[in-house]
Amino acid sequence: MAKNTSPAFASRLGFILAAAGSAVGVGNIWGFPTQAASNGGGAFLLVYLIMIAILAYPMLVAEVTIGRIRQNNPIEALRNLSDKAFFRGTGAIAGVVGLIVLSLILSFYAIVSGWLISYMISPLLIFVGLPDTAAWFVEFSEARNMATMVFFMLLTVYVVRSGVNNGIERWSRRLMPMLFVLLIGMSAYILTQEGALEGLKMYLVPDFSQISDPQLIIRAMGQAFFSLSLGVCVMMTYGAYLSNKENIPKTAAWVAGIDTSVAFLAGLLILPAMFVAQSNGVQIYADDGTLLSADTLVFTVLPAMFDTLGTAGLFVSFGFFLLMVIAAITSSISMLEAPVNALREEARCDRSSGVWIVTLIVTAISTTIIYNFEVLFGAVVTFSTVYMQPIMALVFAIMLTWVLRQNHLLKALKQGSPDIDKSWFWKIWPWYVKFVCPILILLIIWQG
Repeated sequence: MAKNTSPAFASRLGFILAAAGSAVGVGNIWGFPTQAASNGGGAFLLVYLIMIAILAYPMLVAEVTIGRIRQNNPIEALRNLSDKAFFRGTGAIAGVVGLIVLSLILSFYAIVSGWLISYMISPLLIFVGLPDTAAWFVEFSEARNMATMVFFMLLTVYVVRSGVNNGIERWSRRLMPMLFVLLIGMSAYILTQEGALEGLKMYLVPDFSQISDPQLIIRAMGQAFFSLSLGVCVMMTYGAYLSNKENIPKTAAWVAGIDTSVAFLAGLLILPAMFVAQSNGVQIYADDGTLLSADTLVFTVLPAMFDTLGTAGLFVSFGFFLLMVIAAITSSISMLEAPVNALREEARCDRSSGVWIVTLIVTAISTTIIYNFEVLFGAVVTFSTVYMQPIMALVFAIMLTWVLRQNHLLKALKQGSPDIDKSWFWKIWPWYVKFVCPILILLIIWQG
């Protein structure tokens, strides 16, 4: 077999911050709090934490392991899990499909991230006396969507073109600490506002009668699953960049822990902010108790709340949407990196050419969605995340635990942990991923 040509992270911290940055995205800061607010607050939080432990973390270890076994791109990594022609072909197809799904996700993610940039710029324009320009940025239009989508993609290109060490690792080291500082600072500020304690109580005090609700359990399972970028080859790609000296279960635990911490802190910010908005006259729940504007919470309820804070609201609004943009970029760079590295290794093209090829394809898909928004946007989101993402994760789990020989799997894990065969992790995890995780993933697909 050819010598691995994949780049590598310079340090364990670099991998952890980059992988956590990939996992931490709009889904954590927008999706998780919205789900919590719509599904019982503290009850959803408790079940979500359980699902991270019993589903998301074991699957994260699986995908990182696939990447590190051969230290190649996902197509080659999955192809090399077996010597048999059928499984090699199936693995290669799975890798290609996973990367296509990832590109579809990036295509709508870039549009949404463009909206976040718009709402970040708007308060600054109001502050300097340009209200008409600010209004253009927050009004839905094809021109606004195109301009901000292209700008966001160029930001992502800037990071990925610089490579793994000088681009992804360096910017992850800068952006992830900044994200935590902004989250903690904004949460502390919101908690001083009138009405915040009511939201805090809803978030932290679970109603145990709701915990057994099957719908809540399935939604928490889905949120835990999607929050860690599983099923789309990202963690496989980053796993290929991980040193053989690193303990995969421990390193994956750090990634899952950071991702979960960001989601938890986002809840501390968003749910109290919703009740601050309510105390300032903004309606957040309908008469039947359902959350209003759940799918557009950060573009409707929160800006309305920021408006009630006067001049201070401009700075709070800027800080909040800056936080969202940082989370979006840390995810988008991993979404672009995975297909770029696959193209680099499979087609033998240089990094710069690969970046522009993938970017132009994704931008073309985003443009098509923008000009056919009502028909395509929701369809692409549903197809890629509700259906294909869990299906591909199921395929990856089967490939690792049913196709790869167990002695090869043990050998890969022992590289960073020589005594892992004597641990409880090894006694439980392979069989858990082989039997239990597929059943849980099938539940998510069925619910979707």
